[in-house]
Amino acid sequence: MAKSRFKRVLLKISGEALMGDGEYGIEPMVVNRICKDIKEVVDLGVEVCLVIGGGNIFRGVSGAAVGMDRAAADYMGMLATVINSLAVQNALEQQGMVTRVLSAIPMATVCEPYIRRRAMHHMEKGRVVIFAAGTGNPFFTTDTAAALRASEMGCDALIKGTKVDGVYTADPAKFPNAKKIDKLTYLEVLAKDLGVMDATAISLARESNIPVIVFSIKRPGAFAELMHGRGEYTVVMEEKKEVQNG
Repeated sequence: MAKSRFKRVLLKISGEALMGDGEYGIEPMVVNRICKDIKEVVDLGVEVCLVIGGGNIFRGVSGAAVGMDRAAADYMGMLATVINSLAVQNALEQQGMVTRVLSAIPMATVCEPYIRRRAMHHMEKGRVVIFAAGTGNPFFTTDTAAALRASEMGCDALIKGTKVDGVYTADPAKFPNAKKIDKLTYLEVLAKDLGVMDATAISLARESNIPVIVFSIKRPGAFAELMHGRGEYTVVMEEKKEVQNG
């Protein structure tokens, strides 16, 4: 079996990715398919941790836009990520993987509190660690939480699973002539406001020198292909060069 080029990665999945074709909520078949892809990567010997958004249940920014207090709305969004994390944990364990959900907001009845050393221990034991409740603070996105946890865990890459197979010059769903960009620097993402992740997340990834790789979570097997340097994706790094195989 070919060796992965990464030893430890963080996979960021949007809450919307769990909806399938629905308008909200969780589609079990989609969750099971994503978890099957994660198992393929774990079977390669890669240590995997996850951050899952909550937009399929509640989005704090949207709540604030209709008059809710922003902090309260963000806390609601964090709780939504815990629901998604438990759903993914269940699907992963049904496929034979050992998992732990660690929440930045303590809720001992359903998951462990986030403690960095404990999370590191779980990953070293080969467990899939799911980081829930964002950073535990309002006004920070789950993208920023992903960059923070990837930095804390010493991940080799931050992988963002989206609806499209990389970063484009414009929304490919609206502009058929949009061109895919294979490589970017952190500063290009910030200067051009490309929307890969929010500016705080990109800045943190840059400071920690963690490559951000954007690919399509919708295509079965794409996650494992990416581990071998195959498939379609966009890499955001300090310099425009390929991520070296390891």
